[in-house]
Amino acid sequence: MRVAVHAFDGVTMFHLAAPLLIFGEVGRQELAPGWTPTVWTDDGHGIRTAEGLRVDDVAGPEVIEQADLVVLPSWPDDLPPAGEGLKARIRAAHARGSRIAGLCLGAFPVVDTGLLDGREVVTHWAAVDRLGKRRPEVTINAAALYVDHGDVLTSAGTASAIDACLHIVRTHLGSAAAASVARHLVVAPHREGGQAQYVERPIPEPEGVAHLGPTIDWALGRLDRRLSVDDLATHAGMSRRNFTRRFAEVTGSTPARWVLARRLDEARHLLETTSTPIARVAAACGFASVVTFRQNFVSAYSTTPTSYRQRFALAPGDDGPS
Repeated sequence: MRVAVHAFDGVTMFHLAAPLLIFGEVGRQELAPGWTPTVWTDDGHGIRTAEGLRVDDVAGPEVIEQADLVVLPSWPDDLPPAGEGLKARIRAAHARGSRIAGLCLGAFPVVDTGLLDGREVVTHWAAVDRLGKRRPEVTINAAALYVDHGDVLTSAGTASAIDACLHIVRTHLGSAAAASVARHLVVAPHREGGQAQYVERPIPEPEGVAHLGPTIDWALGRLDRRLSVDDLATHAGMSRRNFTRRFAEVTGSTPARWVLARRLDEARHLLETTSTPIARVAAACGFASVVTFRQNFVSAYSTTPTSYRQRFALAPGDDGPS
C-alpha cells in the first residue's frame, strides 16, 4: 500500500502526523510490506506547520501517480477552494484506482472534486454547515466518525483521523492488524459512537433571547421536573402558539426538542463529573425511566450513558468540581 499524504503551509502537526503514525506503524511492525507513507506538497517544496516547524523532506505531486492511497489530512481553516491542479490530481488518482481519503477539513478539497456528489460525507462538526453550502450536491452525515464508500473516505474532526486510518488498515489487513497497531499506540482499535458526543451545544447568550431569557433560566433550573410547552408558555406570559413561534426564532428549535437537548446536556455533565448512578442521573435530568434516558442518549450520541462515562469521566470515582 503506497500512501501519499498531502501537506501545505499551516497544516497542524497532529493532522499531518495521524496518517503517518498509523500507516507507518504497519511497516514498523512488519504487518505488511510497502506501507511507508510519503509526504508531498503541490510544488514539491517544504512547508511550515501551524506550530512553526519546517518540514522539508517532502516529495512533489508526481508521487501520487503511483499511490494506492491519497490522503488529504486537513485543509486551511479559512477553507479556500481547492486549486484546479490539486483537483485534477485527485480525480486522476481516483480514475487510476487509488483510494482517496479526506480527513477532518481535508474533506473540503475532496468534495470540491465532485467525486462525492450524490453521496454521504462527513467533516469536523464545526464545519458541516459550510461544507453543505459549499457543495449542495453531497449529503452531510454530521454524526459519523468516518464515512467510507470504498473508493473515497471522509472523516470527522481531528482525532477521528486515527479512527479512519485504523479503519483503512482493518479493511486491507484485517482486524488483528488494526488491533496490533492500535494496541501499540495505546488507542482504541474501534471507537464506539459518532462525533455528536463531542459537539458543544451552547445555551443562547442572554442578549440573544430577549424576553424569553427568564423562562429559559427558569426551565434550566427545573430539568428534573415535567416541562411541557404549556408550562413554558405560561411562565413567559404568552399563548402557546406565540411562544412556540418566538421560541423557534430565538433558539432555532422547538420547545420540546430544546428541553430534551438540555436534559441530555445536563446528563453528559453529570456523567463526566460525578459518579452518580445512571438511574439517579436519569431522574435528575427529568427522564421518566432509565430506559427512556438510555434510548434518548443513544439516539443523540450513538453510545450508551455507561460507555460515555467510561470515555469522558474526569477520573474513576471523581465527583469533579463542587
